[in-house]
Amino acid sequence: MPEYTLKKAKSIFSNVTFQQTYGLIELGVLRSKSKSDDSLWVKLGGDGFELRVVDNILQVKAASAMIGYLNAPSPFTEDGYFITGDQVEVDGEYYKILGRKSEMINVGGDKVYPQEVENIILEMSNVLEVTVFGEKHAMMGNIVCAKVVLREAEDKKEFSRRLKAYCKGQMQAFKIPVKILLEENSLTNERFKKRRTF
Repeated sequence: MPEYTLKKAKSIFSNVTFQQTYGLIELGVLRSKSKSDDSLWVKLGGDGFELRVVDNILQVKAASAMIGYLNAPSPFTEDGYFITGDQVEVDGEYYKILGRKSEMINVGGDKVYPQEVENIILEMSNVLEVTVFGEKHAMMGNIVCAKVVLREAEDKKEFSRRLKAYCKGQMQAFKIPVKILLEENSLTNERFKKRRTF
């Protein structure tokens, strides 16, 4: 869940306890405990699960893991850990999922996690949905782009100026979207999963 959505939900439903969970089709759902109910930091594991982080990627060993995919390379290490592809930060026993390594945008050697930029743009007034993605660039390797669905119509140039000014105070310059596209249709699919490829 985007951090902005979690904090907004917590402010609206102040008497409700929220808990982050983490699961994979290949392994099942891991037992989880949120650091607090307005935090994306979560303790993972439980009986039958072992976790480790290698090169910032979460790896999980599970007693109930699948064998593999038919006619595809094994997603498991030689010692039985499943390579999730999820980049994480670690704080003691807690993990924060930053996003899929495959979604990370490399801008001139600097790493940009789309969800981090999306969380900030979602704080802006008049923004309903946003998807951040990379686009190839001859000099930088990639640039950061954003597709945005607005609540109400707004001049594209004025909105782009407003977004860049807002982001300037919130993040490093290389993370600020260079290309901003306004969309009318939802940026999620029929299963409410965010579409990152266009």
